[in-house]
Amino acid sequence: MSTQDWPGALKALWRRLEISPQLWQERQLPWFAEGRVHPCYTDRFQRKQAMCAETWRAWQAMEQAAARDGIKLEIISAYRSWAQQAAIWERKLSAGQRAEEILRWNAPPGLSEHHTGRALDLAAGEHEVLAAAFAHSEAYAWLRAHAGNFGFHESYPENNTAGFQPEPWHWCWQA
Repeated sequence: MSTQDWPGALKALWRRLEISPQLWQERQLPWFAEGRVHPCYTDRFQRKQAMCAETWRAWQAMEQAAARDGIKLEIISAYRSWAQQAAIWERKLSAGQRAEEILRWNAPPGLSEHHTGRALDLAAGEHEVLAAAFAHSEAYAWLRAHAGNFGFHESYPENNTAGFQPEPWHWCWQA
């Protein structure tokens, strides 16, 4: 598939953000359609989070298993539309960040697993959210040992092929 085959709305977002289609080819990231999701979780910041039904069921089972082992997992971010991803990019661009810097942590619209409704950014207890220190937590160790039993995998470990900084908090459910 080439960027020519992408939906017009996605191409328009890339033009608005001045992201070159060559970026997609260089990084070899898959593109993701927006999933069918429903609101099902309120995070610690009182934001409604949405995900696909299968991910919700797998999350509930994993969250309960972790709790039985004394680990309290929380969702910090789940589904994001292409427009929400574009807003993240716009905020960072307007703060003076260049696309290369943003790409260290954030996929462009259309290239984020969050669009599928299967990706979850997780936190535990009092740990700072979305921080590299999560990799040294008991929650992360538990996820590494058990998340696969519930269909979740860590998408961006050290030296990941996507070229993102490690995100020990980012886990995606696979059908």
